[in-house]
Amino acid sequence: MKRYTYILSILAIVACKEKESQVTESIEQKALRIHEKVITLDTHDDINVANFTDSINYTQKLETQVNLPNMEEGGLDVAWLIVYTGQDTLTPEGYAKGKENAMAKFDAIHRLCEEIAPDKINLALTPDDVRRIHSEGKKVAMIGVENAYPMGEDLSEFERYHDLGARYISLAHNGHSQFSDSNTGERDSVWLHNGLSDLGKQAVKEMNRLGIMIDVSHPSKEAMKQMISLSKAPIIASHSSARALCDHSRNLDDEQLLLMKDNGGVVQTVAFSSYLNTEKHNARAEYMKNIYQQVADSLGIEWFERSQFRSLTDAQKEAFMENYPKVTKLGQTVAEGRKDAPEPVNVSDFVDHIDYMVKLIGIDHVGISSDFDGGGGIEGWSDASETFNVTLELVKRGYTEEEIAKLWSGNLLRVLDEVQDIAKSMS
Repeated sequence: MKRYTYILSILAIVACKEKESQVTESIEQKALRIHEKVITLDTHDDINVANFTDSINYTQKLETQVNLPNMEEGGLDVAWLIVYTGQDTLTPEGYAKGKENAMAKFDAIHRLCEEIAPDKINLALTPDDVRRIHSEGKKVAMIGVENAYPMGEDLSEFERYHDLGARYISLAHNGHSQFSDSNTGERDSVWLHNGLSDLGKQAVKEMNRLGIMIDVSHPSKEAMKQMISLSKAPIIASHSSARALCDHSRNLDDEQLLLMKDNGGVVQTVAFSSYLNTEKHNARAEYMKNIYQQVADSLGIEWFERSQFRSLTDAQKEAFMENYPKVTKLGQTVAEGRKDAPEPVNVSDFVDHIDYMVKLIGIDHVGISSDFDGGGGIEGWSDASETFNVTLELVKRGYTEEEIAKLWSGNLLRVLDEVQDIAKSMS
């Protein structure tokens, strides 16, 4: 009997030590287990068509923040690749030029999924596609359109974009479009439509009919309110954060956030430094100016500040966006070795915005985005290879597996399901 009791005591001690060991490692282990289980989805990743060729493409670990090796390393499952067109003149010539740009980006995404790496990444058109492709062990591409400007005044283009795979569209970017005012109107209080134009109101109905999610990240507040009023389906903000924490016109204020909740939509919190913490961003940005310029000079690269972007030629813009990740990555490495460098905006600042919005509008209406390769990226989530750090921070904050699954993809896919179901009912 004594021997039996002794054995039980030994087993109890071993069990306790194992339990202590599990507790010591539990945070990271739990985060890793959740990260591997949930579908991680980023709603905003810009592209450069130069990276979609036979010789240079996303199967390689390029200088881009998003590519297949980075997605594999960080456990990012779904990337919404963006057909972005900058705002130009509201003329037939401007529309034609924008259309050429948009079609080139659609072609690039299809080339990646159908010719370059169909064994590694496929294009999804529905939430069921996402789940199926993910279950096959492949990465998932989806298409979002940032700025409907290239469509000109032809509403039939919305159906064409849908047929090409677009599953969300923003009616404006930086600058008023033929469809909608932009948030940039806050700079001078000059508006073109006082919200949506008549064409924009028709576009909302057309997107509802087709099953395309309406994206309100760039349009003005008044335009956003009109879209919610007109739309029969939930809407999204594909890459915006909370204005209460960072007063930037690209973020949504509390009134807008509550409207998103009432609408049943979702706000995809964005890892864009200047939209997360103004004070930290400005201090770091000012410090980094000279470093970035020195790095660019050493590489023989023409360098500009982002505030100059709108005044650049198309060739300069393309070169800048191609070189931006390389220069900033090297610059950050230089800054890491300097004790006087101000602290950069980081994953904790990012999750502060998630916390705020979850508390205000509920876990079902908040998601995650990066704006990688379009200016996004913060310390700890500087590219797709560091995606796990977001899950780790969420676990540290006490979010459950179910809640993390909603934040990473569940909420966004639920909205897309609803948008597509409403389109079916309308037809």
